[in-house]
Amino acid sequence: MSTENALLTILIDKINNDTLVLPTLPEVAVRVRQAADDPEVNLLHMAEVISHDPALAARMIKVANSAFLGRTVKVNTLNQAVTRIGLRQVKNVATAMAMEQLFVSQNKLIKTYMDKAWQKTLKVACQAITTMDFYLRVNKHTSLNKDTITLASLVFNIGVLPILTEAEHHPEVFANPSFLAHAIQKLGGRIGGAIMREWGFTEEFVEVAESWANPNYKPAHVCYVDFIRVGAIVEGILQVSDKAAALHVYEEKGVLGSVDMFYDDDYQDMLNDIKAAFS
Repeated sequence: MSTENALLTILIDKINNDTLVLPTLPEVAVRVRQAADDPEVNLLHMAEVISHDPALAARMIKVANSAFLGRTVKVNTLNQAVTRIGLRQVKNVATAMAMEQLFVSQNKLIKTYMDKAWQKTLKVACQAITTMDFYLRVNKHTSLNKDTITLASLVFNIGVLPILTEAEHHPEVFANPSFLAHAIQKLGGRIGGAIMREWGFTEEFVEVAESWANPNYKPAHVCYVDFIRVGAIVEGILQVSDKAAALHVYEEKGVLGSVDMFYDDDYQDMLNDIKAAFS
């Protein structure tokens, strides 16, 4: 049995036996989510919880000042940022901002792959969030919302982490990058869904992580998966034979007003603003 097939067999066995080591939610994200779920929590306490992670606090202020939230008056303090974002949204936004902490490794080779995976995630996320913003301008009564897509777009590819971690014990496979891509394509969704369930996330996040790359999953209703797929197609991460035709499907579904929107100055300005918020 080749090294590649051996690793694939190990991964599948561990998934089936529920012994695959899944990443844990970053500690600061756990604290924020626990605080947000407390019916007694207030904005001041939430700001205090976030303040224990200076990097997260700085990013929350960036998000609060972004055009994504539609505000032009800048805030300068964490209290102001949390107030602007709101308790309902801050849970998902703070969790999303903490996701980068998971894409790290002491192994230099694994770290390179982790960095690439995170950069791909960010590219898709920025496109998905921007597309959602334009969708919400027209569809004001939808149940879809910005804070959920912000988090969903940063966890959609979370299934890659255990695969890379397991591959660390089989360094030979890195001589064949196409195999790793195959392993991720074959198992990433299944593992991603398992992680979302392990973290206690709602079904919409499970759906995104589990199904975004599954060509057989074709929901009739507009959902968060659509926005992730659009972002992945635009960024060339979801491989399609005809990008224009693939995007036209989402225009017909009502996810996109027009495929031409990606070239619009307004879209590009929003996209750049969201990229800045994540930088």
